[in-house]
Amino acid sequence: MLAIAYFTFVALGGICAALQLWAYYIRRDNSVIGNNPQFRKFQRGYFAVYLVAMFADWLQGPYLYKLYSYYGFQEDQIAVLYVFGFASSVIFGTWTPIAADQFGRKKLCIIFTITYSLACMLKLSRSYGVLIISRVLGGVATSVLFSAFEAWYVYEHLETHDFPKEWIPITFAKASMWNGVLAVVAGVTTNIVSEWFGLGPVAPYMIAVPFLIFVGIIISTHWNENTSISKVRFRKVCCEGLRKIASSEKIFMLGAIEALFESVIYTIIFLWTPILEPAGASLGIVFSSFMVCILIGQAVFQVLSSKGIPATAMLTFAVGLAMVSNLICVFSTHPQSPNANASFIALLIFQFCVGMYFPAMGYLRLRVIPDAYRYPITNWFRVPLNLISCGVLMLLHEDVFQHGNRYIFVICVGLLFLTLMCASRLIKLPKTEEEEEQEMMMMESEHIHNIF
Repeated sequence: MLAIAYFTFVALGGICAALQLWAYYIRRDNSVIGNNPQFRKFQRGYFAVYLVAMFADWLQGPYLYKLYSYYGFQEDQIAVLYVFGFASSVIFGTWTPIAADQFGRKKLCIIFTITYSLACMLKLSRSYGVLIISRVLGGVATSVLFSAFEAWYVYEHLETHDFPKEWIPITFAKASMWNGVLAVVAGVTTNIVSEWFGLGPVAPYMIAVPFLIFVGIIISTHWNENTSISKVRFRKVCCEGLRKIASSEKIFMLGAIEALFESVIYTIIFLWTPILEPAGASLGIVFSSFMVCILIGQAVFQVLSSKGIPATAMLTFAVGLAMVSNLICVFSTHPQSPNANASFIALLIFQFCVGMYFPAMGYLRLRVIPDAYRYPITNWFRVPLNLISCGVLMLLHEDVFQHGNRYIFVICVGLLFLTLMCASRLIKLPKTEEEEEQEMMMMESEHIHNIF
C-alpha cells in the first residue's frame, strides 16, 4: 500500500499539472489584469496573508484521526470529536459574517490567528474534554477563515481601491489554484515531519502555530480595518431566506443537493484514515493524492465549461460517479475481506468528483440564488447538512455500526442516490432569461476550501 500511494501520487501529480496548465491558458482574465500593476500588488499582498493562513489550516488535515487514535481513543469517541468540530463550524459560521461586518473584519481575522493557535496547542493534551474544546475552537477559527478574510478583500477591492467588481473572481480563482497547490505541499510536509522524522501525529499542529503567528503579525501591521455601513437584522434576514427556499423549487433542490452531497464529504473525511492506515498507507501522501484529485476535477470543470458544457450536467455526472465510488467502498471494506487498494482507488475517484462538485455548485448558487438573500439561504442549507453528517457519525455509537464502515458507506450510497435524483430534477427545471444570459459566465465561481 505504501508503494502504491507514492506511485499514485507522482502519476496523478503529472496529470494534474498538465490539466491545470490547460485550464490556465483557457481562462479569459489574463489580458484584463496584465496592465494593472496596482491591482496585482494589492492582490499579492492579500495572497501573502490568506494563503499562509490556508497552509496552516491544511497542515491540520492529514493526521487528525491518527492523533486521536494515538492518544488511545476508540472510533466512536473520535466520531464525537469530529461532530463537535463540524457542529461548531456550522453554528459559528452563521454568526461570523455578521460579526465581521459589525465589529470589524480585521479584528476577526486577528482573533482567528489567536483561536486557531490555541486550538493547535491544546492538541498536546490527552484529556478528552480539552480535545473537545480544541475542536470547538478549531471550528470557530475555520468559520472565520472562510468568511472574514474574503469579506475583507471584497471591501478593500471595491471601497478602498475602487477596482472593478468583475476582477474579484480573478483573485479568488488564483487563490483557489494556489490553495490547492499548498494543500498538496501540506500533505507532503506533514508526512515528512510525522513519519520520516518520527515526530508523531501532533507535529503538524505545532508547525502550524508559527504560520498563524506570522499571519496575525502581518494583519496587525499592514491591514486596514473595515466594517459594514448598514446594520443587519439577523432574524428578519433569516426568515426571508427561508421563505425564498420554500417558494422556489430550484433553490430548494440546490439546498437538498448541497446538504446530501456535502454530508457524504464530511463522513468520508472521518472514514478514510481508519480504512487505509491499517494497510500501511502513508497518511500525508494519501492526503496529498486526494488534493491532487480535487485539483484534477477542478481543472476538468474549467476545461469542460469553456466548451459550453452546462454546470448542471457536470454536477449530475460528478454525483453519479461519486455514488459508484462509494458503492465500490461498500464491497472493499467488507470486514471479512477488506481490500485497501480498491478502497484507495475509490476514494481517489470520489475526491475527483468533489473537485468538480464545488465549482459547479458555486456557479449554480451564483445563478439561482438572489444576491440579497445569498447569506441567509446559504446558512439554511447548512442546517440539514450538519444534521445529516453528525447523525451518520453518531451511528458509530450503535453496536451494529461499530467497526463496520461498510454500513456507513451503504448510507452514503443512499444519500448520493437522493442527490442524483435532485440533480436530475434540477436539470429539468426551465431557465429564466437572466439565467440564460449568465450561461456563458461559468468560469470560476467557487472552488474548494479545506474540507478536512
